[in-house]
Amino acid sequence: MQVILLERVEKLGNMGDVVNVKTGYARNFLLPQGKALRATKENLAHFEAQRAELEKKNAEARAIAEEQAKSVEGAKLVLIRAAGEAGQLYGSVATRDIANAVNDMFETSITRNQVILDKPIKMIGLHDIKVRLHPEVTVTVVANVARTEEEAELQAAGEILTGNASEREEARQAAEEMLAGIEAAQGDDEEAGSEEAPAEDSAHEDGEDKTAE
Repeated sequence: MQVILLERVEKLGNMGDVVNVKTGYARNFLLPQGKALRATKENLAHFEAQRAELEKKNAEARAIAEEQAKSVEGAKLVLIRAAGEAGQLYGSVATRDIANAVNDMFETSITRNQVILDKPIKMIGLHDIKVRLHPEVTVTVVANVARTEEEAELQAAGEILTGNASEREEARQAAEEMLAGIEAAQGDDEEAGSEEAPAEDSAHEDGEDKTAE
């Protein structure tokens, strides 16, 4: 089916483009959401007559979205959910939950259709999620899904809370060993530097003695 895009659609085209799409995609998504019109002769003429006004409205909406993006980009959304010891959620976090969390934090009015989530979140942890504030403005937020506020703080600080108790302990020990190794290497470098300094002084003193002789 041929349609006229009324706004930018990712991987498809920009406003005013006439593109070929699958009939189901057009009928179930593009047409009902007002993102496109059937590319009939009448609709093409109607679009051209309204193009200037549509482009003006789009520019205004984009400017508002760009201003919102300054605050929303990188936002940390804490979502408290019940989960088992291994981190598996008793349920899931879906697009509607993310949209509500963003709206609560920033008093925006985005819908679940503006949240780009391939599949529902079913594990606790930190999840990067894209939110489309406008067809031409997309930001990334972080969903911190945890069992309690305290666990959310630990996750934000880099603590791994998924897996069973023994797995989490192994991860903690590995992290501590890595940190200890880095600190030891830094200490060795400092000692090596301090050992080289006297040698340079000695060479300098020998030079002075020979000069004196």
